[in-house]
Amino acid sequence: MSDDRVDQWLAFARQFLRALAVRKRKQFDRRVPIGDLLTERDDNAAAYGFGEGTTMYDNALVLGSVKVGRNTWIGPGCILDGSGGDLQIGDWCSISAGVQIYTHNTVNRSISLGRDPIDYAPTWIGNGVYVGPNSVIQMGVTIGDRAIIGANSLVNRDIPTGAKAFGCPARLQQPSTSK
Repeated sequence: MSDDRVDQWLAFARQFLRALAVRKRKQFDRRVPIGDLLTERDDNAAAYGFGEGTTMYDNALVLGSVKVGRNTWIGPGCILDGSGGDLQIGDWCSISAGVQIYTHNTVNRSISLGRDPIDYAPTWIGNGVYVGPNSVIQMGVTIGDRAIIGANSLVNRDIPTGAKAFGCPARLQQPSTSK
């Protein structure tokens, strides 16, 4: 294909993407990457068999065995890594931008120079859980229903139902005793 022909196709593609960007801005008042111009978030989630009403940005990375319930929002830039075992996320969850959820780690394999195996454990997130932006949930963690995980938290242990936890590592927050 000649350079002129390539330039023509490129000009057409840019014009098409500009039109899609204007349309997305009118519909949702947002600017999104190319992948989200070309796809719809509910279609992305449905393609993975996630529950009805669940949406997922195009740039979310999904690996291995990941199950997500109904009406859950998976934000941009998330990593849902079920490659080490089942990763399950319940109904009505908010998995904010940049959240990383794992079912394995390679720590022991790395520090043993390959003698030890990769560690695997399923990770479970209950119903109605909010996970704040840029949080990391390590393998084998269970987060109970209606728990809140604050932004930028490292969750390396189980969080009970209804609890609030944040920090690095995430610590449970005591209920307020104000009168």
